[in-house]
Amino acid sequence: MTSGYQLNEDSDNEQHLATTTTVVAETTVTAATSTANIQVAGVASGSGNDVPEHIRKFVFTNQKGNADEGEASDEPIETIEIQIPEILQSGYSFYTWPCAPVLAWFLWERRKNLASKHILELGAGTALPGILAAKCGARVILSDSCILPKSLAHIRKSCLTNNLVPGKDIEVIGVSWGLLLNSVFNIGPLDLIIGADCFYDPSVFEDILVTVSFLLERNPQAKFVCTYQERSADWSIEALLKKWKLRAVPINTDEVGKSSGIDLSEFMGGHTIHLIEITKEPKN
Repeated sequence: MTSGYQLNEDSDNEQHLATTTTVVAETTVTAATSTANIQVAGVASGSGNDVPEHIRKFVFTNQKGNADEGEASDEPIETIEIQIPEILQSGYSFYTWPCAPVLAWFLWERRKNLASKHILELGAGTALPGILAAKCGARVILSDSCILPKSLAHIRKSCLTNNLVPGKDIEVIGVSWGLLLNSVFNIGPLDLIIGADCFYDPSVFEDILVTVSFLLERNPQAKFVCTYQERSADWSIEALLKKWKLRAVPINTDEVGKSSGIDLSEFMGGHTIHLIEITKEPKN
C-alpha cells in the first residue's frame, strides 16, 4: 500500500457532526430507487439527557427499482431493513458515518458467503455493517472501546432494535486498541474482521494495527476489510503496515451497489471514501 492510503478532510468534530445530522434529519437520501434508501423515520423519545434520538433506516435489496424491460432476473428478491438509533449532536459512536453504509453494501453483495462465518467488527459505533452481517447469517462480535460503557450500551440498543439479542444472536464486547487484554484473547476463531472509519485520528493508527496484527496472527486465513474517509494527504499507515508485517490492497468500489441500482456517492455526502483489505505478510 502506498501513499494512496490517505485519510482526509476536516476533522470529525462536534460542529461537523451537528451540521451533518441536521441535514439528515431534514431530508430523505434516496439511492437510485425508493427501495434502496436511507431515511430518517421520525424522532423517538429523547435520551436521559434530552438529546433527540432518531431511527435511521437502511434498506438493502438485490432488486433494481428501475430495471429495464427484458432485464428480469430469476434470482429471488432479497431485502433486509436495518434500523439504527442515532443520538444527534452527540459523540462519534452514536451516529452512522458515511463509511458504514459503504462497507455494509460491500458485505451485502457478498451475503451468500457470510453465512456461518465468524466476523468481528472493530470500533462498531452504531454497528450497521456488523448487524447486517448477522442478519445475513454470520456469527458476529461487535466491539468498541471498553472505557466507553455508553457506546457499548448503544451498540446493544442497536442490536435489540433489529431483533438481535446480545449474548444469544450476537456478541458485544469492549476492547482497547493496542492493549492485548483478556477481551482480545477471548475472541474465538475469526474468518473476517471489519471496520468502518476506524482510521479517523492518526493517534490511534498504530493501536488499531497492533490489534489487527495480533488477531490475524491467530487467524492467518482471515483478513481485515475496512472503509476509510480521506481527511489529510499527510496521514498514512504505510510505515506502520511494514512495522507490523501487514500488507494492504485497495478494493475497487466502482461496482459496489450497482447490481441493486445503487450509486454509492449518495451515501458519501461529498466525501472520498476508500475500501481496503489488510492481511498478514506471508512468512518466508
